[in-house]
Amino acid sequence: MLVPNQPLVSVLLPVYNGAGFLQGGIESILSQSYRNIELIIINDGSSDDSAKIISKFKDPRIRVYHQENQGLAATLNRSIILAKGEYLARQDQDDLSLTQRLERQVSFLDAHPSCGLVGGWAEIWVGNVRSERIHQHPTESSHLKYDLLFDNPFVHSSVMLRKSACETVGLYSTDKARQPPEDYELWSRVARHFEVANIPEVLLVYREVPNSMSRAGMSPFLDRVINISVENLLWATGRKFSDRDVTDLAALNHAAYQRVSPRPSLRKLSRILFEAAEMLSDTHSSPSNALRERAQVRFSGIRNHYFRHTRARGLRRRLVDLVRAMKRMVVG
Repeated sequence: MLVPNQPLVSVLLPVYNGAGFLQGGIESILSQSYRNIELIIINDGSSDDSAKIISKFKDPRIRVYHQENQGLAATLNRSIILAKGEYLARQDQDDLSLTQRLERQVSFLDAHPSCGLVGGWAEIWVGNVRSERIHQHPTESSHLKYDLLFDNPFVHSSVMLRKSACETVGLYSTDKARQPPEDYELWSRVARHFEVANIPEVLLVYREVPNSMSRAGMSPFLDRVINISVENLLWATGRKFSDRDVTDLAALNHAAYQRVSPRPSLRKLSRILFEAAEMLSDTHSSPSNALRERAQVRFSGIRNHYFRHTRARGLRRRLVDLVRAMKRMVVG
């Protein structure tokens, strides 16, 4: 097979102790219907058989690098710097890209020059078992930008983005205070400068890791998600970083009651939600009623968390009063 001098697509595959599913992940890229690619594999200090599995592949489109462990964000940044392609496609070691994935995404980006990032839907497997569930995120740019204010509506391993987008907004953050989630943080920056999209088609098999940080709700991970959400809401509404209501909104959205102020204002939270919808409608020529509907759905969830928080706080206050009263009785 001839190696293209200038591949259009650089597939970024970081590897760390991925021997269990790595072979299938590599094969899913090499069997793509779109052929003008390079596959950059960086073995990030694996201690299992990952290096041995990688060495079995002789396809000239593969470029392999081995390094001491640097972590995911730093490894991806090295991949981006090494990439020759105009388009960067993510691939995780344990996921499977369906045969038409890269072809669909290249066609989409070619046809939509203002789009900086495109993902796709993903079928969820647990190990080798299909779960009958699908990550079926929104597809339209303004809807995605609205959802990005709160969380990540992209499957990381499904994403293809323009290398020029990284040249505009920068690489993955390696600041430990901001990652993981390195993908949510980067997509948030991309969405401030470019249109974004998901193709409404299953393009990936995503293997779910039961004890991953994003699924287990680990506090440091959730705190960072909330911090990024606060930044996004401030950007969308033009508010100041010290705005306590914005933090309350982001925290309630994730049921992180420990980060909510004692007396959040539901009226102010509602105002922020709808302000953001109006701002994005004006900026992206999206029908304002469509984003208002998304804001209304989001507000329903926020309101439920608000009442849970205030009820729990009232119960805690009554318990404290009861304990104090009992202490007074004992002392008396």
